Amino acid sequence: MSAEQVSSLCEQLVKAVTVIMDPASTQRYRLEALKFCEEFKEKCPICVPCGLKLAEKTQTAIVRHFGLQILEHVVKFRWNNMPRLEKVYLKNNVMGLISSGTQSILEEESHIKGVLSRIVVEMIKREWPQHWPDMLKELDTLSKQGETQTELVMFILLRLAEDVVTFQTLPTQRRRDIQQTLTQNMEKIFSFLLTTLQQNVNKYRRMVGAPQEQEALTTPQKTDLAQETKAQANCRVGIAALNTLAGYIDWVALSHITADNCKLLEMLCLLLNEPELQIGAAECLLIAVSRKGKLEDRKPLMVLFGDVAMHYILSAAQTADGEGLVEKHYVFLKRLCQVLCALGSQLCALLGSECDVETPANFGKYLDAFLAFTTHPSQFLRSSTQITWGALFRHEVLSHDPLLLAMIPKYLRASMTNLVKVGFPSKTDSPSCEYSRFDFDSDEDFNAFFNSFRAQQGEVMRMACRLDPRTGFQMAGEWLKYQLTTPVDTGPMNSRTGEGLCSIFSPSFAQWDAMTFFSESVISQMFRTLDKDDIPVNDGIDLLQLVLNFETKDPLILSCVLTNVSALFPFVTYRPEYLPQVLSKLFASVTFEVIEESKAPRTRAVKNVRRHACSSIIKMCRDYPQLVLPNFDMLYNHVKQLLSNELLLTQMEKCALMEALVLISNQFKDYERQKAFLEELMAPVAGLWLSPEMQRVLSDAEAFISYVGADNKIADPVLEDPSGLNRSRISFCVYTILGVVKRARWPADTEEAKAGGFLVGYTPSGNPIYRNPCTEQVLKLFDNLLALIRTHNNLYMPEMVARLGETFAKALDMLEVEKNAILGLPQPLLELYDSPVYKTVLERMQGFFCTLYDNCFHILGNAGPSMQQDFYTVDCLATQLLSSAFTNLNNIPDYRLRPMLRVFVKPLVLSCPPEYYETFVCPMLGPLFTYLHMRLSQKWQVINQRSMLCEDDAADDNPESQEMLEEQLVRLLTREVMDLITVCCVSKKGVDHNTTAAVDGDDDEAMVTEVTPPASAELTELGKCLTKQEDVCTAVLITAFTSLSWKDTLSCQRTTTQLCWPLLKQVLSGNLLPDAVSWFFISVLKGLQIHGQHDGCMAALVHLAFQIYEALRPRYTELKAVMEQIPDIHRDSLEQFDSKLLNPTPQKVADKRRKDHFKRLIAGCIEKPLGEQFRKEVHIRNLPSLFKKVKPLLGTDMLENEDGEGLTALFEP
Repeated sequence: MSAEQVSSLCEQLVKAVTVIMDPASTQRYRLEALKFCEEFKEKCPICVPCGLKLAEKTQTAIVRHFGLQILEHVVKFRWNNMPRLEKVYLKNNVMGLISSGTQSILEEESHIKGVLSRIVVEMIKREWPQHWPDMLKELDTLSKQGETQTELVMFILLRLAEDVVTFQTLPTQRRRDIQQTLTQNMEKIFSFLLTTLQQNVNKYRRMVGAPQEQEALTTPQKTDLAQETKAQANCRVGIAALNTLAGYIDWVALSHITADNCKLLEMLCLLLNEPELQIGAAECLLIAVSRKGKLEDRKPLMVLFGDVAMHYILSAAQTADGEGLVEKHYVFLKRLCQVLCALGSQLCALLGSECDVETPANFGKYLDAFLAFTTHPSQFLRSSTQITWGALFRHEVLSHDPLLLAMIPKYLRASMTNLVKVGFPSKTDSPSCEYSRFDFDSDEDFNAFFNSFRAQQGEVMRMACRLDPRTGFQMAGEWLKYQLTTPVDTGPMNSRTGEGLCSIFSPSFAQWDAMTFFSESVISQMFRTLDKDDIPVNDGIDLLQLVLNFETKDPLILSCVLTNVSALFPFVTYRPEYLPQVLSKLFASVTFEVIEESKAPRTRAVKNVRRHACSSIIKMCRDYPQLVLPNFDMLYNHVKQLLSNELLLTQMEKCALMEALVLISNQFKDYERQKAFLEELMAPVAGLWLSPEMQRVLSDAEAFISYVGADNKIADPVLEDPSGLNRSRISFCVYTILGVVKRARWPADTEEAKAGGFLVGYTPSGNPIYRNPCTEQVLKLFDNLLALIRTHNNLYMPEMVARLGETFAKALDMLEVEKNAILGLPQPLLELYDSPVYKTVLERMQGFFCTLYDNCFHILGNAGPSMQQDFYTVDCLATQLLSSAFTNLNNIPDYRLRPMLRVFVKPLVLSCPPEYYETFVCPMLGPLFTYLHMRLSQKWQVINQRSMLCEDDAADDNPESQEMLEEQLVRLLTREVMDLITVCCVSKKGVDHNTTAAVDGDDDEAMVTEVTPPASAELTELGKCLTKQEDVCTAVLITAFTSLSWKDTLSCQRTTTQLCWPLLKQVLSGNLLPDAVSWFFISVLKGLQIHGQHDGCMAALVHLAFQIYEALRPRYTELKAVMEQIPDIHRDSLEQFDSKLLNPTPQKVADKRRKDHFKRLIAGCIEKPLGEQFRKEVHIRNLPSLFKKVKPLLGTDMLENEDGEGLTALFEP
């Protein structure tokens, strides 16, 4: 090619690049220019000369960068087809560019340096060491030319380590070749890196120090400038050397890091005091100290506890902190803090092992430094130290060390400060605020962080108190007394609850809140740690009396006081005479109001206090029933008095108090007495619930709407609520039934149950059968409860929704709080406490419907475990439930169906005794599963269509936020349904089915990549029973396999790993239709088409497809036909796989190899991540093997290799 052609092409390319980069270009021009450049890179035979010409120093940076990109493209995509001489020509020219084709180190653009180093690394990946043995020598020679070249060599070495070891972006054999050669040369490479670092740092220090030394001489300014430039160049190389070291320290043998008496670590410690290099040095140190590996190899790292290293680390920390809040210094402090944490972890690992390591002499110095980070104003730094404190307090040797024990009071004192919630980024009321502005985007962000930090501190404080319980208790007592006597400071912001009251940002509340958490943590630990006789009972009772005598009208502070009462309550077990005082304090708080007889709606803070008092009473009755039993009559009279005034308490509060009574009545241990008591307790409810009027209201949707006032139009939606009392009556009945069903139980001890008349017989397998004293009362109310559920379901019928009044048109919609929870939006902080619970009567109505719906299903869910056989033998129970709970499901929205499945169907089915499976569970679950499959399929169809048509979406009836909400709800409902089917059908040993949190878990972040289903995943008895019924079995199988292609990765992965194979295995023995078998297999392949981009799902689905193919291919040739339709499948390879499967040899091929072969076969239907779908494939060829293979015996392995490599290997020299 002539020089003119190259020049004219280069001119065109320069114009094109200018158009692309010019902001003023039109889109059409830019696209044309882009197309021209891309076509040139793909097709032009003279890319190399053009690229080299464009990369010349005389061109602008943008053009040079494009020229180098052309060369990079050539190396990546054309290298395999280039003649050898052209490769050598290109390599020499690129090395020439490094040698003399770039600007000086301080002038050159970083993107030019980046692309130049990438080109060299791409060549190394293809040719080193076999065809380019002198590569390291060439780099060494280049580095001797000066700082510019040395920095580029550092970039090359770093990029090489990242590609080969960190990201592993090349084929296995090439990776192995390069990594092994790097390892063989590591001593040279490390010594080169260290020498480069040392020489450049020394030069830099001399230069920087020189002007000061020569101050007396009047040197010309020019020399100063030249010297400063030289110093900056040396500094740049130093930084590059540190960055490169960081890429190697992580994986090289520890011996290189600790060689030469830990010379590297010593240098890094020295550099911690060099402002320009300290962050890089701290990074390297952190990586070195965090290394895992054999304990013996890690032993030399203890040198960092020596005098010299400790001195440098501590002085660097003091200097960085002393210079105020500068981002650079703050980042450095964070790194140093991590270094100290990692040092602590190494110490914990080595001490007490067989390595013969002793507690370092500077351990005390280390603890002081560590404490300094724990008391630093930055909340982030404080939190970073917690895990290491925990490890130290837990350590079998260190936990007895006098230095650490002496540190406990200091740590607890620091925690007293750290528990105070200050440092909101929007505020300026604490030194922490300034640091928080660096670390957190918003107050909500900080709040979420602080809550988890506080929980972590609680853990560590409890560990510290295990070692020294008395100190913690003493400090808690002092702090509690101090808070009780300190005047309240509400701060600049007043609470909306009332004048002069705290808001959550008030200084007094922050202190009370912290003190309460502290005392709760240390007191509970003290009771666990000390022997009964060593408990300081008198001090505890004194504190309890002070708390009981303290009066406040501030709801936030009162809530803290109640927590302290609960924390100190265990002392009452030693002095039962104080129980009445505790009870009256709690009862006074149950009816707490800021302003008595106020008509304004209660704020959340007030509601929380009342609820808190109720739950404290319940907790006391649950945990200390024997202690409360002697005071039962007093308690009962108290409650009766409160219940007599219908308006004094909310329905929930009334029922909480009744629950407490039921819990104590369980201690009667006398069936007849408890039954009589429950009858008396529930008499008012029964009277109301069974009255003719209530019966009419509960069984007719129109009457119900009118009774609760949902058909009214209300003029003043804040104060006016004429039907509030009617609603509260229904709520009261439902709450009470729920409380009794949930709490009434027989004695846990069989002998006591027998003596008390609770035992009625034994099951065929010999398990005792008990009767619940509440059964008779509850079943009496059961018909009306089912009527209410039926009516409630019917409210969602379009004609009923139309009857809702103007004010209440959205009464059946979700509450905003529920929406935010589903979309994962944080609540504004202040609103949580200061706003009224329900701002308008519409919100109150929404809350009523939502709670009523949930509670009705909670009753049904608890009925099974509570009343057992008495409940499951109710006449026609399955039919009754189908005609009430499962009526009108088509109109029930997803957000109501979800809780129904979780709180009703799941516990009801799981607690059902096996003898009722056929009469009760199957008739109920069959139609339900069929319906749920139909419903979910329709929902997913809508979502899929929507994503296909999203471009044409012009109408805005359904804004995006609504669509997101609907989609997320479908996802959550899908998970709920799949979870229900899984717990019904599959038993996994060691897994608790009652955990519902997992269903709402985060989407794909926690995606597990472990795929093989647990070996013990077998069908439960219920699962076997369900699969015997053909319609139920079909519904379950179809739902499980269809769900694999619904766009919810979490649900897909769970179903694949836990459900599909156990279900299919159960029906394999039967005569499956060929079409059905093909459908199952195709469903899994469809799943791969949709979820193949997620590693966890992909691995699970490939495993399932492999299991199905292996198990069923011998019986069904149809599966082969399915395989043949997979895009890009290699027919020969498929034939080979099939023949091995159908004619197994005596020596079975390893499972993994068969599975890998299968995975290659179906690769055509595995979806790739979007970022890889249109990426051009890079092919790196393997070079002749570096290492002679030992000749394997000519056995199955040789013939097995499907690419025929096995045979050709025989002829290799």
